[in-house]
Amino acid sequence: MRVLVTVDSSSSILFRRLLFFRVAEFEALNKILKNGGPPILDIYEACPRKLHKQLNQLGLELWDTNNKKYLDFTAGIAVNSLGHADKGVTSVLAEQSQKLIHVCNLYHNPWTGELSRLIIDTTRASGAMTDASRVFICNSGSEANEAAIKFARKVGKSSGNEKKIGFVSFHNSFHGRTMGSLSATPNVKYQKPFGPMVPGFSYGNLNDVAAIPELVTEETCGVIVEPIQGEGGIHIATEEFLVALKKRCQEVGAVLIYDEIQCGLGRTGELWAHGALPKEAHPDIMTTAKALGNGVPIGATIVTEQVAEKIVIGDHGTTFGGNPLAARVAHHVLGRLSSKEMLKEIQRKGEVFKTQLEKLKEKYPGLISEIRGKGLIIGVQLTKDPAEIVTECRDKGLLILTAGKNTLRIVPPYIITDEQIHQGLDILEGVLAKSA
Repeated sequence: MRVLVTVDSSSSILFRRLLFFRVAEFEALNKILKNGGPPILDIYEACPRKLHKQLNQLGLELWDTNNKKYLDFTAGIAVNSLGHADKGVTSVLAEQSQKLIHVCNLYHNPWTGELSRLIIDTTRASGAMTDASRVFICNSGSEANEAAIKFARKVGKSSGNEKKIGFVSFHNSFHGRTMGSLSATPNVKYQKPFGPMVPGFSYGNLNDVAAIPELVTEETCGVIVEPIQGEGGIHIATEEFLVALKKRCQEVGAVLIYDEIQCGLGRTGELWAHGALPKEAHPDIMTTAKALGNGVPIGATIVTEQVAEKIVIGDHGTTFGGNPLAARVAHHVLGRLSSKEMLKEIQRKGEVFKTQLEKLKEKYPGLISEIRGKGLIIGVQLTKDPAEIVTECRDKGLLILTAGKNTLRIVPPYIITDEQIHQGLDILEGVLAKSA
C-alpha cells in the first residue's frame, strides 16, 4: 500500500486530497486527473503537482509523479506529527479495522473509554488543565469547538440568566468553518459569504488586558481563545492576559475555552500549550484534534466536572465520534506524543529552528522582521506577501505554509531530524536571497 497525495489546479477543479491506492492503481488515478478530475467541490486552491507519499522510515519526505523529492514542513497543516505512513499508526489501524470499526454510541466500546481516560490522565500529569474531568470525542476540530460553544451556552442558561448567551473571541483567531465556530472566527474573508453569523459574538484583541472587563460581562457565557494563534500568524497569548481572562470569567460566571487544536498535543514542546502556566490560567473547556489521530479524523472536547454536570443525556451527540477505529489510533498516538522524551526533543528542535531563523533575520533584515513561536509551531514574519516565496520553495523541494498577514508558518512533523531542518532552511534561504 502506498499513500498518494494528489494536488491539482485545473480550470475545472481545485482540490487537495489524501488518497490510498495500491501502486498498480496509480495510472488509473492519473487518468482521472487528466480527464478533469473527480467531481469534488472546489473549496481548496492547490498547487499543480500530483504528490505521492513514498514509504520511508522517517515519513517526512514526499515525491511527485516526476520523482521529485519534497521536504514536508507542513505536517498536513499540523496533523501528521508522527510523519506520513508511520508504522505504529498503520499497524494499529490495520489491526483494529479487522475487529471493529464502528458501533453507535448507544453501546460501549473499550477504546472510546480508554482514550478518554488517557486524555484526562496525561493532561493532568502534564500540569495543564488540572481540573480536566470528562471528554466528548468527535471527528474534527470544528466539531470539537461547536461542542464547546454549545456547552458554554448550556452553562450560561443554567445560571438562570436567560440573557447570558454572549460569546467572546479574538481577532486573528481561527476556530473552524461551521456556523458556530465560524462566528467565533472574526475574519471577513471567511465570514462575509455566509452571513449573518450566529448572534451573540463579540471580538477583542489578543493580549489587551485593559479591555477584558468591558469585553467579558455578566451576559457572557463563554470566551474562546487559542494560547497560540495558528492560522492568524503564530501569535502567543501572554501569561498575564490568560490569567486576567480566567479571573474575569470566574467573576462573571463565564466558561473559559482554550482551542489547542493546532498548538496542543506536543507542538510547543509541552503536551498542551498552556501547560507551563499557573492553575490560575487553566481553562474550563479545552478542544483538540489535528495531531490526535495523525491523519485519522478525530477531535475531542475536554471539560471540568463543573461543566460536565450541566450537560445531560440528549444535549449533544455524534454519529461517528468515538468510533473504536479512530479512538484506538488516537490512543496509540497520544501515548507517544505525551512521552517526556518526545516533548524534550520537540523543544530542542524548536531551538535549532529558532537559532537558524534568527541568523536569516540578521542576514535579510529588509525581508524578515520577526521570528515567533514555540517548539515546532513557528512564524516567520515577512515584510511582503509570502505567496511567491511559498511557490518558489515548493518548486525547489520544500513544502511550507502561510498564516495571518505576511507570515510563513512552519509546523513540521515532530520526527524531523536536524539534517532535515538544515536542509529545508537552506532551501528557504536560497529563495529569500532571490527575494531580498
